[in-house]
Amino acid sequence: MNIEDMQNVWEKMGQDLEHQKKLTNTLILKMTQERFTNKFSKLATYETLGALICFIAAFVIVLNFNKLDTWYLILCGILLTTYFVALPAFVLKSLYAIKAIKIDVASFASTLKKYVKAKNKLMLAQQLGIYLNFAALLLVIPVFSKLFKDKDVFVTTNAIWYWLLPILITLMIFVSKWGYNCYKKITNSAETLLKELEDVTD
Repeated sequence: MNIEDMQNVWEKMGQDLEHQKKLTNTLILKMTQERFTNKFSKLATYETLGALICFIAAFVIVLNFNKLDTWYLILCGILLTTYFVALPAFVLKSLYAIKAIKIDVASFASTLKKYVKAKNKLMLAQQLGIYLNFAALLLVIPVFSKLFKDKDVFVTTNAIWYWLLPILITLMIFVSKWGYNCYKKITNSAETLLKELEDVTD
């Protein structure tokens, strides 16, 4: 084998290796995209179910709105209906926006920047949700007491709320903390996944 033949063999081997590298990178990218999307799929399912329950609750309030016969109950009903519609919609929009991110190796820095922006928006929605959940709890009691029992808790106090309300608030604190930590863990894990991809494909 002369030098020219050897050069041709080396050149072909180089092309084969480059082709193999491209195939490997494509496979890694595909697997990473799948893992990235799956990280948010379960959250999306839970949030969609939660949103559905909230929308049904809002519909029930609107359907029976005429039962709220004082200005303060009407105000509570409006605020609670807004909460049941606006917050789940905001959370779902933020969650599906982050879930829909397509990983682009060609402009990886742009993908990571887009992810961090979407992540911050999603976490903001969760933080906002935590505070609004406590406010909503205080609105649920008078609105649904009036709708289902025809009782105005602002006029007729019920001893049950003196012990039930603190229990509900305590329970909500634990649930909110657990839920926020789940979101934090998943979003941080997804960001690590993206950074690992950057190292592999460099």
